Amino acid sequence: MKKYILLMALVLIFAVGCGGRDLSKVKEEFIKNIDASTYLMEGTMTIVSEQDSFSYKVTAARDGDNYRVSLVNELNGHEQIILRTGSEVYVVTPSLNKSFKFQSDWPANGSQAYLIDSLAHDVKNDTEAIIEQTDDGYVITAKVNYPNNANLVNERIHLCENGELKQVEVLDASDNARITVMFNNIDFNPSFDADFFSLESLIDEECCEGEETVSGVLEDVIFPLYVPLNTYLISKDSVNTATGNRVILTFAGESPFTLIEEVARPRTEFEVIPMHGEPLVLSNGVGALTGNSLHWTANNIQYFLSSDSIPVSQLLTIAESMQKTSIPVAGLK
Repeated sequence: MKKYILLMALVLIFAVGCGGRDLSKVKEEFIKNIDASTYLMEGTMTIVSEQDSFSYKVTAARDGDNYRVSLVNELNGHEQIILRTGSEVYVVTPSLNKSFKFQSDWPANGSQAYLIDSLAHDVKNDTEAIIEQTDDGYVITAKVNYPNNANLVNERIHLCENGELKQVEVLDASDNARITVMFNNIDFNPSFDADFFSLESLIDEECCEGEETVSGVLEDVIFPLYVPLNTYLISKDSVNTATGNRVILTFAGESPFTLIEEVARPRTEFEVIPMHGEPLVLSNGVGALTGNSLHWTANNIQYFLSSDSIPVSQLLTIAESMQKTSIPVAGLK
């Protein structure tokens, strides 16, 4: 009997010595280590929509209440920047020399997969968060909060054996990864220039000189691949403007909405457009959500989508479906 007790004690000691760490402690250490007020993160983010996937190089910086997130589309190099400085939030598109300006609670208004302090808050706020040990580290599964996309319900946070953050997957209700962020480097003691979190640091006065001569004629109309049930296109009109044309698609039925498209043309002087709403990361860019309407720019086309009768979640589904389908504007009447 004594030999049996001794053998069991040796087995327990061996298990603890070979990585049998207290998983609750690992979770606590994770929250403590990444809930930082200052950091600089570099990585890649892939967003999967119903039709396609989009990859971005991500650089996310925080210093107290100030945030600056750069998203660069890996396919075309198009960059957009979300900036929080003091109480003001901006979505800057350098190639167009313009910005949307918000009075917003971003990023505290929901989960943000590319912000490591947001991940810490998700785990901290979920009393049922689960941590499991894997062959090469740990995985924490926690609930997420995406107010405008209820289909995103959980996230899997992958940690190395030493507890370092490696990857996060945001999952839909069917357990499919819709957003994946790979963390390449995290610096918890970065040094920022004095104006790094200022809007002025993102303005290049010479970036777009001469580019307003670019044609404003929209050659193709992009149609949504998703349209709500019992809703149909009743008109498509092309309106001449001082710089080109604007296409207006009107849908009627049970879920009516209007979609406006025009060429996104750069400004010679930096333009700030006040918005009453929130910045929103879509699969193909960063947009502005204002009540029952959505503004965004993708592939040099500026979109405006609005409806008085359908929920924001459905507006987002329509916007996300607009990837590849087009017809010549010449077909319009």
